[in-house]
Order: sequence, then structure tokens, then C-alpha cells
Amino acid sequence: MLNRVVLIGRLAQDPELRYTPNGVAVVSFTIAVERPFTNQQGEREVDFIDIVGWRRLAETCANHLGKGRLVAVEGRLQIRSFETQEGQRRRVAEVVADNVRFLDWPKGATGTDGGPGGGPEVEAPGEDGVPF
Repeated sequence: MLNRVVLIGRLAQDPELRYTPNGVAVVSFTIAVERPFTNQQGEREVDFIDIVGWRRLAETCANHLGKGRLVAVEGRLQIRSFETQEGQRRRVAEVVADNVRFLDWPKGATGTDGGPGGGPEVEAPGEDGVPF
């Protein structure tokens, strides 16, 4: 069985960093991904996809990403259910990121060659704390 997702898009808002009661970092953000075709008006529609990252990946994304930054996200699709305060069951689809690559530089920053380019690639650590 295979559950892999690769997306390239721009952050729709700044990442939100939280910590679990056990002190594990978790980040959430949404990326806007254009569809590969145009609608009847000749415009490209956009999907807003929720991303979740854990541990070192979460802290790195929260510290270095912001609204509008271009990223590539690799991970797995996760569907989870929860109950609202009104007692309704809801389902949420999100991508749990294993790897986030920064594809541009923050405004005002340049790469080592003086121009825009790819930023660092960040991978989530494995069970033993070592990156995959």
C-alpha cells in the first residue's frame, strides 16, 4: 500500500506552532496549490491544503516560513474525525509532512549566488530521532 503526497504551493498564512502536553512541537499551515487547468473563464482555480508537521520539522517551518513563501511538501494524506462542541462529527483531510523544501528566499534575502533559489530541505526525524 502506498500513501504519498507531493505538493508545491505558497503559504496562505503564517505557520502556527503549538506544543503537545508532552512538549512535542507541532506546526500547522495551509498552502495554496493551483490546479493544472483553467476554468471556463480562463482562470486557474486554487486548492487550499492543510499541512501538519511534527518535532524539529515543526520548529524549523515555524521559524523560517511565512505567508506567501513557496514550498514543496512531501508527506502522507491523513483523514481524521472529531466531534464539535455541538456534538456533530466532522472529518478533516490534511497532509502530514515528512519533508518540506523551501523553494524561495524570504523578501530581502538572497542565496549564496546573489539571486533567488532553493532554500534548505528539512526532513522529519524517524522514530529514533535520526532523519530518514
